[in-house]
Amino acid sequence: MARSTASRINRALGVALGAVLILAIGLYGPATLVGPLPSTKAVIDDASDIVPTLGAPTVSPNGASAIATADGTILASGGDTAPVPLGGVTKVITALVVLDAKPIEAGKPGPSIVVTAEDYAGYVKYISESARSISLIAGETWSEQQYLQSMLLGSSNTHADALARWAFGSVDAYVVAANAWLTKNGYAGTTVVDATGLAEGSQGTASELAALSARAFADPVLADIMSHDSVVVAGNRKVDNVAAYRAGEGITGLSRSFTDSAGLCFLFRLTVGTGDNAVPLYGAFLREPDYETLDGDLSTLISTAAATLTKTVLVSEGDRVVTYTTPWGDEAHGVAVATKSQLAWLTAPVAKTVTVEPVTTGAKGTRVGQVTFTTPTGDVTVLLELDRRIADPGPVWRMTHPAPVIDAFIESRTDQ
Repeated sequence: MARSTASRINRALGVALGAVLILAIGLYGPATLVGPLPSTKAVIDDASDIVPTLGAPTVSPNGASAIATADGTILASGGDTAPVPLGGVTKVITALVVLDAKPIEAGKPGPSIVVTAEDYAGYVKYISESARSISLIAGETWSEQQYLQSMLLGSSNTHADALARWAFGSVDAYVVAANAWLTKNGYAGTTVVDATGLAEGSQGTASELAALSARAFADPVLADIMSHDSVVVAGNRKVDNVAAYRAGEGITGLSRSFTDSAGLCFLFRLTVGTGDNAVPLYGAFLREPDYETLDGDLSTLISTAAATLTKTVLVSEGDRVVTYTTPWGDEAHGVAVATKSQLAWLTAPVAKTVTVEPVTTGAKGTRVGQVTFTTPTGDVTVLLELDRRIADPGPVWRMTHPAPVIDAFIESRTDQ
């Protein structure tokens, strides 16, 4: 009786153990042979920034000066860093603020403007003071474009005031709007008290005016206007470009003026190189004492800009950026799919950011991430791809390495 009971117990245990074994084999096999694999280990090969080899162009130590790239980044500055009187440079601000309120298309006349008696009285006043002015007569009809041309190309003080009154109702109302515009757009160190710059209270820093010069040349309306040597406006009046200066050396003037309080002031674009290798700089040379000094400072800028303009290779096609190592001993690399270089003045390290996607297996050429370089002219991104295949390790490795495979299986079920 006891022997029969023991036999039944042993048989039951054997069945239970057999069931557990069969269940274990049923789970272990699929989990290891067809289940997911653990991810590979990704190590970035070089995350260091790119260090510049040359410095910035040399700017004037006289007065207040600065140069900027197309995005308004200041490359170098010299002389006085505090706000200084702007003189005729103020008219560039007037143009930007008026165009913000009354936009027109490049090369198009825009709205018609009737010359008022107040506009004509202003012309008489400026002529009597020997201040620059293009003639106009009350009752004439001009276009907004012609007003802008006269103000910028001819540096007409009459048209600066008239444009401000037309757009904002009065010069005082314009001043309020202009200072709000300057603050809103990041020029907190620059303020105006008039539309012409004849008032000493219209002041700004060279750095902000260099950045503002880049902004003005980026405006298609202003860029179109400043590309002309002369234009003909209402009444068949010819207006010459008085901002033009040393154009044969790659300089495009934006504003060139002199007042007793501001001295000689020049806003400009300098294009270095030609064709596909042409790169612009935007400058503000304020409070220059005379043309001899300005010429020397411009010559120094031109020569040093050409000498320091550098073609920096950010990454070359095939460069290894990230290394993948698998738990089963394979190795592959995420390599750059293209060569990228930057023709620019580098005054600070170029930051490199690598974004890596998780990889388990993959064919050669599989996209695995990207590398992004933060440069003075904007971000440059290059995709990464595998330089060789990462293959499945096969059943032997899977069966003999249950721990990582089971962990990957459990993790995959948890993610669901």
